[in-house]
Amino acid sequence: MYNMYDKALRNLIKFFACIYYRNIKKGQKSKYIPASGKVIDEKELFNMIDASLDMWLTTGRFNDEFEKKLSGFLNIKHCLTTNSGSSANLLALTALTSHRLGEKRLKTGDEVISVAAGFPTTINPIIQNGLIPVFVDIEVGSCNIKVDEIEKSITEKTKAIFIAHTLGNPFNLEKISEICQKYNLWLIEDSCDALGAKFNNKYTGTVGHIGTFSFYPAHHITMGEGGAVVTNDSQLYKILLSFRDWGRDCWCSPGKDDTCKKRFSYQLGNLPYGYDHKYTYSHLGYNLKITDWQASIACAQMDKLENFIQKRNRNYKIFYEGFKKFEDYFILPQVMSESEPSWFGFFLSIKEHAGFDRLKLIQFLEENNIGTRLLFSGNILRQPVFVDNHFALKIKDSEILYSDEITEEHYKILPNTEFIMNNTFWIGVYPGIEEKDLNHILKTFEQFISSR
Repeated sequence: MYNMYDKALRNLIKFFACIYYRNIKKGQKSKYIPASGKVIDEKELFNMIDASLDMWLTTGRFNDEFEKKLSGFLNIKHCLTTNSGSSANLLALTALTSHRLGEKRLKTGDEVISVAAGFPTTINPIIQNGLIPVFVDIEVGSCNIKVDEIEKSITEKTKAIFIAHTLGNPFNLEKISEICQKYNLWLIEDSCDALGAKFNNKYTGTVGHIGTFSFYPAHHITMGEGGAVVTNDSQLYKILLSFRDWGRDCWCSPGKDDTCKKRFSYQLGNLPYGYDHKYTYSHLGYNLKITDWQASIACAQMDKLENFIQKRNRNYKIFYEGFKKFEDYFILPQVMSESEPSWFGFFLSIKEHAGFDRLKLIQFLEENNIGTRLLFSGNILRQPVFVDNHFALKIKDSEILYSDEITEEHYKILPNTEFIMNNTFWIGVYPGIEEKDLNHILKTFEQFISSR
């Protein structure tokens, strides 16, 4: 691609950048052990330099390479990058409203089953598209949806299930897939926290109709800000591409023209014959593309993904063995025999009679340089965004409710969600945590418990 002179100049720039980067890294050591974080080195920097020197400011060769690598890793037909995991969720759900899906399209007032204990951007697209979220309770041990409550919540208006694999621990894909087939429902797998996890030897995100991933710095790999949607359905891929790229009917990549060889031969909508296909729009879309600079980082990260997953799972196993002696105080994570998690974090639920509460414990951990996180929104129905607005929703098999009218009695319909909101938190297992850090964390827990 480059001539010898260009290649030599690029290598010289990389050499000096590497020296600078290593000097900067020396001064960045900290005693604090965060719950999550990125693991990068010169390889990402070198790719970023190449992308910068290309001066190609939108998706380009690095994006093509990354999409190919990710789809190859997951063994799935189509992969489409987007500017965040949250945007990936928005695209996935919005794609199912497309007129091109005929009778299967989601329409205003249709119901989508999900959970209230999770990240808000799994729920937000449901409401943003004029649909009604139906909240089912979760299991305390796995922090995933209670499968035996799903069918009780299905009505003639139920059209989809949209849930996440919590902290890299797969939900029961076999039973949920069977439910979706039985009732002709769409399944969106939010795998933003679960890249590399498997259920029955298939990667999460590839079993449902659409899977989503996030590449925020906290996740398994990063490109800074970024995400992806994946699917084996070619029609869904074209719809996803349209919604991502302004809603246009054309599928040409940035900088490409007339890949269909019919650019001036279409007659669509009420436009005149021959109206430029690049400026013909079939959906109310967005512009949610990434830059090639972001994709260049992700390309380097993909080469490390297998190692990252191994380290995350190793850290999880060390924690699991270490926390067994504290089972009088904590409910430890539970994993299905069919699943192979790719752990995002190690979650703990404090038992009701432990003799201490979560706030005191996480404050003690933070004072000892150990980062913690709660299970995201806890119970999203209690969040200000729901309390202060008027959203239509359902809780299990209830009639339609409005978010600002929910009472304490309604919250009790989701007892495990309430328990997790009050008692569950998680600590980090990301690849940047060393074994000495894990031992420090376990000793700190022991100090806290012995002092009660």
